[in-house]
Amino acid sequence: MSIRVLLVDDEELVRFGRRTVLESSGGFEVVGEAGDGAAGVAAARELRPDVVLMDIRMPVLDGLSATRQILALPEPPQVAVLTTFHVDDYVYAALAAGAAGFLLKDTPPRVTAALIESYVDKKAAPRKAQALRRIRELSDREREVLQLLGSGESNAELAKRLYVSEATVKTYVSRLLTKLGLANRTQAAILAHEAGLLG
Repeated sequence: MSIRVLLVDDEELVRFGRRTVLESSGGFEVVGEAGDGAAGVAAARELRPDVVLMDIRMPVLDGLSATRQILALPEPPQVAVLTTFHVDDYVYAALAAGAAGFLLKDTPPRVTAALIESYVDKKAAPRKAQALRRIRELSDREREVLQLLGSGESNAELAKRLYVSEATVKTYVSRLLTKLGLANRTQAAILAHEAGLLG
């Protein structure tokens, strides 16, 4: 799965450069861009990226204020602040507000990519631990069904793999969703992914 990135910078050329670098390095999908902090907050709320690359100095709403607003969202993304300066008061304030880190605008592309991946890993670790706690009580069979749901298998495909009827698969899936307090197969697939059941 690609890491979904939102670029927030008032310089269009900078956004274009970051987009080009990220998309050409593989594993990243730039899901949106914004030219000021207020637009960045709105885009983060709508697009729900994994990571926001946030310029510090911008019109309308500066990057520090935008970072605070984004991190106050439910299930906020990781935020990395971009600055043309080295560590200054703005960067310290952004880190104190909860930003995952900062990048200089002239940071080499491979470093940018590696840092973004590390931000996502930081976010993923507690979610994985929580997911593992949730599936701890599952039987081996239930865990197997959850893993297959995570792979996007249909009921017919599940029936073949488990050597049971489709009716039995429906029962397994229904019982699993109830046991885990999930609303649908999509939520089950996300849980399977977060728990690391998909390899």
